[in-house]
Amino acid sequence: MGKGAAIRQEAFKEYGGQTVLVVGAARSGLAAARLLLFIGAKVILNDIKPRDRFELDDELLQHPNCVMRFDQAAEPLLKDCDKLLISPGISVDAPFVRKALQMGIPMIGELDFAAACTGLDIIAISGTNGKTTTVTLVGEMLKKAGHVVHVAGNIGYPLSAAVLNAEENDLLLTEVSSFQMETSKHFHPRVAALLNITPDHLDRHKTMDGYVGLKKRLFANMGQFDTIVLNYDDERLQEISADLVSKTIWFSYLNNAPEGAVLLDGEIAWREQGDIRPICMAKDLLIPGAHNVENALAATAIAHQMEVPFPVIAYTLKTFKGVEHRIEYVTTVNGVLWLNDSKGTNPDSTIKAIDAMAAPTVLIAGGYDKEISFRDMAEAIVNAGNISCCVLMGQTAQKIGQDLKAAGFTAFHYAHSLNEAVHLSAALAKEGGNVLFSPACASFDMFDDYEHRGREFKRLVHQRKAEEG
Repeated sequence: MGKGAAIRQEAFKEYGGQTVLVVGAARSGLAAARLLLFIGAKVILNDIKPRDRFELDDELLQHPNCVMRFDQAAEPLLKDCDKLLISPGISVDAPFVRKALQMGIPMIGELDFAAACTGLDIIAISGTNGKTTTVTLVGEMLKKAGHVVHVAGNIGYPLSAAVLNAEENDLLLTEVSSFQMETSKHFHPRVAALLNITPDHLDRHKTMDGYVGLKKRLFANMGQFDTIVLNYDDERLQEISADLVSKTIWFSYLNNAPEGAVLLDGEIAWREQGDIRPICMAKDLLIPGAHNVENALAATAIAHQMEVPFPVIAYTLKTFKGVEHRIEYVTTVNGVLWLNDSKGTNPDSTIKAIDAMAAPTVLIAGGYDKEISFRDMAEAIVNAGNISCCVLMGQTAQKIGQDLKAAGFTAFHYAHSLNEAVHLSAALAKEGGNVLFSPACASFDMFDDYEHRGREFKRLVHQRKAEEG
């Protein structure tokens, strides 16, 4: 039927003729602007950054109902709009957002807006770590089972873009972050999964209770006919489950779940009413690490709920090669494997990457300070025994170094740039070992995002290889 086939008529009625100020011109903001224009809204697209920082296409540049306002603050533009839409990177505590609410201007986030524009079934996956791998893996399972599925979220394809491109009867599968949950009031997925909760983004959410509360908001509008998938091994998630009205399905790496996807004697299996259905040996997965077995278990539970046959689940698990920036093999230089884990944006994620290393490893870590502790990571480095030394960079370099020293680990060095970190790591790594780039931090001190950071790391590594001849 073409573009917009899955958009509800109510969306045209609600937004048609309305002027919407879209603040944030990265991927989510641009996708929301395109969807707004399609349903008849007038758009003011704003960002504090200059226009040349963004990839704007002719559809937006030449659209008569789209006005560009770059390199300026949002607050003076509020007087000209009926509604305000903010991108996930913008906090609800931003002064211009508070001003808009004082002025009585309705505010919405990109996730809620996109979801409200369609009646398609939505599968949502959240958690501190593992979201992107799990959502991509579930997407492959659904595609192999014959579904047309749009894999959206914080992976370069916003939900607004998926809604605009979807046809009737397609499925929407989206990764959901805590930032998106800040503005979520009406988001209602048919199936939602929460993989884990560990400290992250406390620079924005202030407290762990606040962070957990945002993750719980994923389930706020779900009812008895919906399904929630949870990690049985996470005590916080067990506590959360007590208040849920939806059907709950579990997954468990530790084989603790009474029913659901479990790891039993090294095999991913389905347990239900006392019966065990073997699916796939964990050793047959192509993606390394115990954390990826957890992701596979979560994906199995979600796919089974969506009636994907077990043989399709098994085949996908055995053939899935992972995603970019997640313990991604870059190249081998002088017998040393270089691995890009730029998506390691918090200590827990980096701990999981360290656990996946089977050879002596030089760890490159550090980045933007989210005001979280690195003590657990330092202790994990000591206990793992596979980290030969660390190269620390970015805002958190000194902070990580202090926590390493307190844990009794003194084999670390400081680098002033990623380029210096790559060259220093090359000198420190031994043949047969690894260099793991897993920052344990966000990227905003030196890069646009984790993808930019990962691409730059790979460029520098390949450049280094070329220099080596």
